[in-house]
Amino acid sequence: MGMTILPLEEHIAAEVRGIEVGSPHSEETFAQLRRALYRHSVLVFHDQDISDEQQVAFTRGFGRLQVTMASDPYGGGGFINRIANVDEEGRLIPPRDKRSLYQSGNNLWHSDGSFKAVPLRASMLSAKVVPPRGGETEYASLRAAYAALPDARKVQLEGLVAEHSMAHSRAQIAPGLLTEAFRKETPPVRHVLVRAVPETGEKALYVGSYASHIIGWEREKGSALLKELLDWSTQPRFVYRHRWKTNDLVMWDNRSCLHRGRPWENGIYKRIMHRTTLAGDGPTVS
Repeated sequence: MGMTILPLEEHIAAEVRGIEVGSPHSEETFAQLRRALYRHSVLVFHDQDISDEQQVAFTRGFGRLQVTMASDPYGGGGFINRIANVDEEGRLIPPRDKRSLYQSGNNLWHSDGSFKAVPLRASMLSAKVVPPRGGETEYASLRAAYAALPDARKVQLEGLVAEHSMAHSRAQIAPGLLTEAFRKETPPVRHVLVRAVPETGEKALYVGSYASHIIGWEREKGSALLKELLDWSTQPRFVYRHRWKTNDLVMWDNRSCLHRGRPWENGIYKRIMHRTTLAGDGPTVS
C-alpha cells in the first residue's frame, strides 16, 4: 500500500496514511511530503510510536533542525522541546505553578518562533500522553485568511511591519513568567505583516500573540489592527481542530498557519508532547 494524503478541511490540514515515520525514507518520499505540507499547511500521522531519535531523524528529512534555546526551561539546548504538565519525576505540576502558567502561553494563537529574528519554518509534535478530554490543538490557515481579504485591505497591509516578542505574549498570561536569561535572549524583533511562502509564492498574514504593534503607527491603532486581523484569521472556516490520540504525530508549516492548544483539566490529567522544529528561511525584513 502506497502513501495517500487525504484533505481534512477545505483550507487546511490533511491526513497522511501508509507511512511509518520511524522507518528510513527516500528523498522522493520526503519531496512528496514537502509538497503536501506546502499545500495543506498541516499533516497528520496516526499510530506513530516513535522514539525521540526517530522523530529527530524524520524531521531532518524536511530540512535543517533548530535547537532549542539553552535558557528555555522546556528545551535546554537540545533538539526536543518537551511540552508537558509534569516535572522530571513525572509528577503533575499544579495549574497555578509558574511553570504551568508559562506553558499556558501555548493556548494563545501563535506561530512558533515569531519572537525570533529568523522565525521557525515548521514544527512537529508527537503525542506521548494525552488527557481523556480536552487538550486539542487548533490550526488556522493564514494563506486562506489573506486570500479572503478585500483587495483594498491587501493594499493597505502591504509593506507594514509589526513588532513581535516573547515578553508581549507571556504578559497576556501573567507578569514575571520569563527568567531574566530568557528575556535577554529574546529581545523584540520585527516582521512584515504579509509575507510569501517561498516554495509557492502564496501570500500569508503574519499575526499572532507575539505581535504587539505596527512600526510607525500610533500604538493603540496598530494593536487594534493586529487584533482585527487575528480575529479574521481564526474564523472557524479557516480552522482545523486536532483531537489528539496517543502516538499521533502532527507537522505544520509556521509560515502559513497559526496554532493554539486548548485547555484541559491539567491539575488531574497528564499531557506530554515532544516537539522538534525546522530552522527558518531567514529574516522577514531587511
